Amino acid sequence: MAASATPEGAAARIVIENCAIATVDANDTEYASGYVVVAGNRIESIGAGKAPEGLENVVRRVDGTGHLVTPGLVNTHHHFYQWITRGLATDHNLFNWLVALYPTWARIDEDMVRAAAQGSLGMMARGGVTTAMDHHYVYPKGSGDLSGAIIGAAREMGVRFTLARGSMDRSEKDGGLPPDFAVETLEGALAATEETVKKHHDASFGAMTQVAVAPCSPFSVSTELMKQGAELARRLGVRLHTHGSETVEEEKFCHELFGLGPTDYFASTGWLGEDVWMAHCVHMNDSDIEAFARTGTGVAHCPSSNARLAAGIARVPDMLAAGVPVGLGVDGTASNESGELHTELRNALLINRLGAHKEAALNARQALRLGTYGGAQVLGRASQIGSLEAGKLADLVLWKIDGIGHSSIADPVTAIVFGAAAPVTLSLVNGEPVVENGRLLHVDEDAIARVTRDEAQRLARITAES
Repeated sequence: MAASATPEGAAARIVIENCAIATVDANDTEYASGYVVVAGNRIESIGAGKAPEGLENVVRRVDGTGHLVTPGLVNTHHHFYQWITRGLATDHNLFNWLVALYPTWARIDEDMVRAAAQGSLGMMARGGVTTAMDHHYVYPKGSGDLSGAIIGAAREMGVRFTLARGSMDRSEKDGGLPPDFAVETLEGALAATEETVKKHHDASFGAMTQVAVAPCSPFSVSTELMKQGAELARRLGVRLHTHGSETVEEEKFCHELFGLGPTDYFASTGWLGEDVWMAHCVHMNDSDIEAFARTGTGVAHCPSSNARLAAGIARVPDMLAAGVPVGLGVDGTASNESGELHTELRNALLINRLGAHKEAALNARQALRLGTYGGAQVLGRASQIGSLEAGKLADLVLWKIDGIGHSSIADPVTAIVFGAAAPVTLSLVNGEPVVENGRLLHVDEDAIARVTRDEAQRLARITAES
């Protein structure tokens, strides 16, 4: 590594070379040994062999021998607050799990949410996530500025971030699952969501923070909130996110309450379109998949959570074949206690091979694409991130694959997908280092471990006393 002063106004360059590269571009271009040149916050050039001679303003050179460079991973579904309720209700299906945990979740406050966001973001960033998202939908009365706490944690960590500002207005008294004191009113939810978008959403090319409109799910949200939420998102020019078709119980609920299956219900409320992505989508028939493909509606596939809650196996190969945009999601860490996205590459491949397509379901490169370019598509940012191409934002990861866990696997992409979770030597977001040698650069990991433990214990005490 070499450092030098940069003339005022000139873009600083970082040069990475002697590494294998998987670009995940439209042609799946790969280099057995190549280079990436970053200038400022953009990828300037990429190719085989050594970096071009005579580059000016090079502030850092990285020898990538024994490494694979990929686009940074993109997480498309999460619930950060659940970091402080991990390890609970471990043998429940979705509805029973929600009933067991809502009384605890309904007592979160700003300090708890900030700590949980730090823990969630930290685990993802250490594992190669450069763009994260959080679907936060629990806003108890008097709990403080929860959205601001989450966005502040992402800014401190240095990752690119989308807050899906969620909401619930269907409580137990209306036939929903959340306690009555854990939901907002229709008017309050819409007003708070609009305020969050106007305060925090950045629509620019290199935005570090964006906001989506995200009522929680059909069984915790009124039809009017779904309809008006979609109208609000389109008036403000932001994306829409919710849970969909996660379990057979949800499908039964929709038929009983609305007289429609989940996809038809979403269509009736304005919730299909290129600006929409849904979490899970496990129980989709051919007609549902066709509707998603026709409208460009995206899917956040969460294989570990789907398995943890016994929800089923999503038809990801059929979705991809039909042209549905699909990315990967961690989901909340109360249903995926590891909280890591890079392990979802492997789990997506393995779990889908248990389905109808067997060994032909997914291969290593398709899994990597789900976690990178697919995620960028789902978040509406495929022209900016998700592949390594000149002009795109410099969000990339350098994976170490010459250690004991990977050195005997000849193919680098197979190594990081089929093999053990690969160590991250360097992660760049917007051209800035966020992780070095497996450690977070901008926050104290040990301090986060302590504060998340303390906040988890405080939440448990408050719940027990209530």
